[in-house]
Amino acid sequence: MSIAQQDLTAAVRMCHALSDETRVALVQRLRSGERCVCELMDQLDAAQSRLSFHLKVLREAGIVDCRREGRWAYYWLRPDAFDDLTNALKALGPTPGARATANARCCD
Repeated sequence: MSIAQQDLTAAVRMCHALSDETRVALVQRLRSGERCVCELMDQLDAAQSRLSFHLKVLREAGIVDCRREGRWAYYWLRPDAFDDLTNALKALGPTPGARATANARCCD
């Protein structure tokens, strides 16, 4: 199974989004469901501007989604994003039966 360029680009964007401890902490907080940004601020003891930046990165990567209610924003995880990332990572793995051998000589 190969990975299409569009899927590869999306996987790279998701991996980048998940390469930051604060963003991973946000994902962990959202695992149990939708959260208001004010809850996330309290749980992570972080300023709103800092969280907004990280949540924007997660949204642009397609990992979280958001809705507004008055002046508050509510965030939740997009389960399909994790399915897509899992499939992309599987597609990047070694093919069945592939194995490096110590005896392989390609440059003789």
